[in-house]
Amino acid sequence: MSQSPTDGVDIARLSTSQADFDSRLADLLAWEGVSDAEVQQRVDEILAAVKARGDAALVEYSNRFDRLAVASMAELTLSEARLRQAFEGLPVEQREALSSAAERIRAYHEHQKPASWHYTEADGTVLGQQVTPLDRAGIYVPGGKAAYPSSVLMNAIPAHVAGVREIVMVVPTPDGILNELVLAAAYLAGVDHVFTLGGAQAVAALAFGTETVPRVDKVVGPGNIYVATAKRAVFGQVGIDMIAGPSEILVVSDGGTDPDWLAMDLFSQAEHDEDAQAVLVSWDLEHLQAVEASIARLLPSLERAPIVRESLARRGALIHCQDRDEAMALINRIAPEHLELSVANPEGWLPEIRHAGAIFMGRYTAEALGDYCAGPNHVLPTSGTARFSSPLGVYDFQKRSSIIHCTSQGAAELGKIAATLARGEALTAHARSAEYRLKA
Repeated sequence: MSQSPTDGVDIARLSTSQADFDSRLADLLAWEGVSDAEVQQRVDEILAAVKARGDAALVEYSNRFDRLAVASMAELTLSEARLRQAFEGLPVEQREALSSAAERIRAYHEHQKPASWHYTEADGTVLGQQVTPLDRAGIYVPGGKAAYPSSVLMNAIPAHVAGVREIVMVVPTPDGILNELVLAAAYLAGVDHVFTLGGAQAVAALAFGTETVPRVDKVVGPGNIYVATAKRAVFGQVGIDMIAGPSEILVVSDGGTDPDWLAMDLFSQAEHDEDAQAVLVSWDLEHLQAVEASIARLLPSLERAPIVRESLARRGALIHCQDRDEAMALINRIAPEHLELSVANPEGWLPEIRHAGAIFMGRYTAEALGDYCAGPNHVLPTSGTARFSSPLGVYDFQKRSSIIHCTSQGAAELGKIAATLARGEALTAHARSAEYRLKA
């Protein structure tokens, strides 16, 4: 397979048998999410201004970047009554769909709740771990016309299930556009405060706090390059979930799935933006060609066809491999955000999959179901970071404290060990602190 346009669709055609396959795959997967110096400088200036001037800076930046004309933070604050109004004003079908999705997401995340634990040793020493929620979490939600109520549910509900006391949401409203679905989702998810703020200034407000915006312990949620850069800059002041790259999907097919289904699955990620990545792997060459034909036939029917076309040309690929083993190796090398196993026996693949954000199993499980309502979180590691990170979950809104409670007998035994090791490190105060308990 080679890279050439077919019926107006340009997408890379790769084969593991090509001599330069490894380098071509590496080029395809490469994504540099680091900001350039200009973006970094602008973000640093915004962070410093919000830290120094608080609400006044937020009003100034909102007027400048979101083309507003507000005089105070009161105009950038939404009440619970406004959120409830949005929910109750939705068409019945939308309200029921949103409620159903919220309930499924909540039920799934209830299963993630970890419990505190402890055990007692023979001498009476108690060791354990105490799990406690964060006091306050901040949620960034993209706003305006590109608004995602599903992101509100996926970020806020796990925080709620974790026991977070206060959830603060920021959502930009360019040109004053309020998205009713986003507000309704905030009401349904139990968000405590909503501010119509966006960009680096919103991240700064959450991280540092202002006269109006409470300072949070962790900031989660997707955003543009300015949001990502700001999140990276404030890490340490607050926790963050991740620095997310473009959305991506890897579909592995054994040739038995309708090519139209798979073409639309690839489109479902490619339509996010021009940098999104959609890749199909199969050892059935005729099947790959059939999917290619479906792509060419169906793409013109899409509302976001120009975005999909550009995404496929930039970062999409159809990859022909030799067999199942090569497909498995590609899965673990790519470490995809979304992995569709469109194969006859997906359960048989699971033990060998080491790296994937979410795994969609079987021919009937479209990735789009996970985006909205299946239950598992759609905030997932991108750009290969599934090698070392996990989906957003209840555990991201909790922390763990170690518990150590020694009896006199336990302190005597542990004190000898600790003192010996401390003297080996030349930390004699450590040693003497432990040894004092031996004399009690």
